[in-house]
Amino acid sequence: MIRPFLHSALLGGLGLVLASCNQNTATGNDREAQLEPAPSLAPIEGPASALANVETAIVKPETMSDADIQALGGNKGKCEMILTEVAFPSFLFEPGKSGAIKLNGKLISLKATGENRYEDGGLVVALRQVDEKGNAGSPAMEMIVAPPGAKDELGYRGYARCYNGAAA
Repeated sequence: MIRPFLHSALLGGLGLVLASCNQNTATGNDREAQLEPAPSLAPIEGPASALANVETAIVKPETMSDADIQALGGNKGKCEMILTEVAFPSFLFEPGKSGAIKLNGKLISLKATGENRYEDGGLVVALRQVDEKGNAGSPAMEMIVAPPGAKDELGYRGYARCYNGAAA
């Protein structure tokens, strides 16, 4: 008689533990807007200070919020590298001029140093068009991120989204 009770208690407890695992607060995840504060603006820093004391192997591009995009001058005349067709950007760029990426909770501005190549302070972001389209018709794109001093580069496949006549 005690055994079924323990079994039910264990399953109930496990359910509570697992229910608390779905609290993903990253920008772009569905949450109740009236309960969640608006994302705060990430500081804009150079690559050296933004990545100081961070192991390069764990540096991954982060999703930018609307506040981040506005701090970078908005998206008018720019393109975005998005990891899904409905995502917030991971890289915001003005082709041939400049770009910005969010790493380690900080926005890092980069200068164009070649066709689809942006860098500063040893941080390199390279983009490459892919001859594919997503389900919503977005052109596919690859983004290679090489943090300063990293042994390996990081590759991501996503999509390009451009505004006001800009072309990726």
